[in-house]
Amino acid sequence: MKVFYEAHNVPINSCLLFSSNKEAINFSRGDVILGFCSTCGFITNIAYDSSKVDYSTLAPEEQGSSTTFNAFATRLARRLIETYNIKNKKVLEIGCGRGTFLELLCTIGKNHGVGIDPSTITGELKSTIPNNLLFIRDYFSAKYKKCLGDLVCCRHTLEHIYETTDFIKSIRQMIGNKYSTISFFEVPDTSRILKEVAFWDIYYEHCSYFTLGSISRLFRLNKFKIEYLKKDYFNQYLLIDSKPLNNPSQKIHNLEESVELTAKNVLEFTINSQKKIKKWKNLLNQIQKKKKKTIVWGSGSKCVGFMTTLNVKNEIDYIVDINPLRHGKFIPGVGKQIMSPTFLSSYKPDIVIVMNPVYLEEIKKDLSSMKLFPKLIPCN
Repeated sequence: MKVFYEAHNVPINSCLLFSSNKEAINFSRGDVILGFCSTCGFITNIAYDSSKVDYSTLAPEEQGSSTTFNAFATRLARRLIETYNIKNKKVLEIGCGRGTFLELLCTIGKNHGVGIDPSTITGELKSTIPNNLLFIRDYFSAKYKKCLGDLVCCRHTLEHIYETTDFIKSIRQMIGNKYSTISFFEVPDTSRILKEVAFWDIYYEHCSYFTLGSISRLFRLNKFKIEYLKKDYFNQYLLIDSKPLNNPSQKIHNLEESVELTAKNVLEFTINSQKKIKKWKNLLNQIQKKKKKTIVWGSGSKCVGFMTTLNVKNEIDYIVDINPLRHGKFIPGVGKQIMSPTFLSSYKPDIVIVMNPVYLEEIKKDLSSMKLFPKLIPCN
């Protein structure tokens, strides 16, 4: 693999939250060294060590409090149910988190669902259909073969798995001759990260990075036929539906990106990433010199990647998030505290850095309701 980007001494898990600044700053770190395969277009952190990362502790999901994100999740669940007639059937979600998407699938389609995740919390989800849901606190493996249903769903988990071919191959083997089984996967779109030079979307626990081309080649290689392939959620996510085959598929989907195109995007990212990092550092230095009160809106992994890569210290005072479960906690790496949006009424920031521009209008509305009109700087 050809190395094209490095970020050293970053937190090994950007999702965890801490009770104190000291604990957050002293959290374990590792290196990100991204390599690109010129044969299949796959990108991975060649310095990744899976033994360092523990997913048994669940951080509160920041997106679940957003009306924009919830509307997307509902639309996604309805598409899967209607397209493949997933009604009164069995659904398995690998990496289910708190189980909110699995509940959507089971509520809308009157399905029975099993969610497997090392950090899922049994009994926490307040569902109207508790008898239709089973949550297993564990990593998914072949011992859960009997849990495979008519739909296998896996959202934002594959990018956390280093041996991606082994993982997809094992799922295909477990499905066996159940050729009507639908496998649905959702991952971040790496082509967007490369084109936008979004260095804040690169962090340690994301060890595997996919384009439409590389994820298609992964599934075709492991005996799956691609039924649906698309970018969604403002072109930030890749969605792929597939059905099992007897042999590797040679049929190339018309949306697959070529390895040559990805190689071009990788080269441009290599050239522009340090320029963009320097640009942001200069901007933060100017903000500090002018003594502008600055906060970051959004406390998730993007925020951690942004602040640790830029080695933020006193340039930014606080982080704001709409998720009440995150308030008062500290993010790993730089150790900044997460506050409620209502905190801004008294703090009165001059500048708000918006980690995900998707939520820009939501944030404007929240600020306006508090009669606050700071300068908004989206990360793009």
